[in-house]
Amino acid sequence: MGEPYYITTAISYPNGKPHIGHAYEAIAADVIARHRKAEGFDVRFQTGTDEHGLKMAQKARDLGMTPIELATEMSGYFRDMCDALNVGYDVFIRTTEPRHHAATQELWRRMEANGDLYLDRYEGWYSVRDEAYYDESELVAGEGGEKLSPQGTPVEWTVEESWFFRLSKYQDRLLELYGASEFIRPETRRNEITRFVEGGLRDLSVSRTSFDWGIKVPGSDNHVMYVWVDALTNYITGLGFPDEEGDYAKFWPADLHLIGKDIVRFHTVYWPAFLMSAGLPLPKQVFGHGFLLNRGQKESKSLGNVTDPVALSQLYGVDALRYFFLREVAFGQDGSWSHEAIVTRCNAELANSFGNLAQRTLSMIFKNMGGVLKPGLPAAEADVALSDAVALGIAGLRRAFMDLDFSAGLESWMRAVFACNQYVDEQAPWTLRKTDPERMEAVLMMLLRCVRSLAIAVRPVVPTAIDKLLDQMGVTADARDYAALTDADWLETLAASDFALSQPAGVFPRLELPADEPA
Repeated sequence: MGEPYYITTAISYPNGKPHIGHAYEAIAADVIARHRKAEGFDVRFQTGTDEHGLKMAQKARDLGMTPIELATEMSGYFRDMCDALNVGYDVFIRTTEPRHHAATQELWRRMEANGDLYLDRYEGWYSVRDEAYYDESELVAGEGGEKLSPQGTPVEWTVEESWFFRLSKYQDRLLELYGASEFIRPETRRNEITRFVEGGLRDLSVSRTSFDWGIKVPGSDNHVMYVWVDALTNYITGLGFPDEEGDYAKFWPADLHLIGKDIVRFHTVYWPAFLMSAGLPLPKQVFGHGFLLNRGQKESKSLGNVTDPVALSQLYGVDALRYFFLREVAFGQDGSWSHEAIVTRCNAELANSFGNLAQRTLSMIFKNMGGVLKPGLPAAEADVALSDAVALGIAGLRRAFMDLDFSAGLESWMRAVFACNQYVDEQAPWTLRKTDPERMEAVLMMLLRCVRSLAIAVRPVVPTAIDKLLDQMGVTADARDYAALTDADWLETLAASDFALSQPAGVFPRLELPADEPA
């Protein structure tokens, strides 16, 4: 196996069903995981649900359910979303699992043993919706003059006994971490967090007594842990912590926590401070991606524009949705989606450009060569130039994907696809069939090589369609990672096996705009 690579999403808070933002993050993480596997890494990918806290307790009460009944039902929707969108997680963690209680309590004990926890009285502003405490200076005024959190959520004045974590103790170490590494990406997020920490850190209230739906504080059973102590610990729970052998020893520290930009503070201030206090290694990087907006607006129940991502995938196909999300949005920035944008992008690039290239190539080989493969034909200057252009485009995709720049990577890949289509037009194999049949065969074999390489390159993004295409091409399941791109003899080996192409079937159908959407 290759070098270990551990990637996580934020665990989703299941007080409502999944929305487009949950799908965007899960798909992006899955593409990263599949890409790293294709590059030869030994990947572990974790996602899950964060099920404790006051919001869940209140929602369950309103519905006449117990919190665990609500958590179990809602967590199932998130697992179903991942499965429907072909998100191939290795671990789906639930914070209500006994192993997670054990891991979180052990983290607490280690922070306490380091002298970083003390009992005091909390008075301050708290947002139930954010599960976050805010300083007076951070609050903003609502339209009616009411106090709101920086996220625009209601806050309430809270007074209760609380355990506190000595967050202020770690200010200098955190600033040193930010300055010495790419711990926070993109740079805009790092700058925001650096300014926040430079402004001074106050000790953090890390327990509550006003509700009991959470993990008990060791030795203080009337306290439950602040939900972010609980939630963040999931990243090591899934590796078997507090057992520091096995998967924990192999995969921790995490290579990447992929999260939304609205929870960067918790992951880049609180989480590393907790780990420093407990004497545990820090994750290597936290990437705060942007929001996916609906025609430029953030989706919300109040606006009535919340999208069911599973229904969207059923409308357009999972692969089309995955491609659109990664191609359309510069990763790390906010982006926008619409029905017409999905249809336009996927038809232009998947159906008309690459899909048509693959279909034409395989069809011409089937029709004009009886599906028989003929390697070893002489290469012309145009063939070498095309091979170089495809290799350049794929190398660009691989570099960009390693840097999490998906839109740039797919742009590089598309340049290679365009080069292939231009080559088809210039070489005109339909004319060569009459004037120079051997040259036609050489052109079609060159195109077959290019289609295979382009398919393997983009497979992390659109795995189902690409596997259907590679199945038709006789490419075995164990020869679809990036190492296979260096196999110069694959066509000779395949031809020697007496494989012949059958009548091909297209794998990227053209999409249609729903009747109730504007053209």
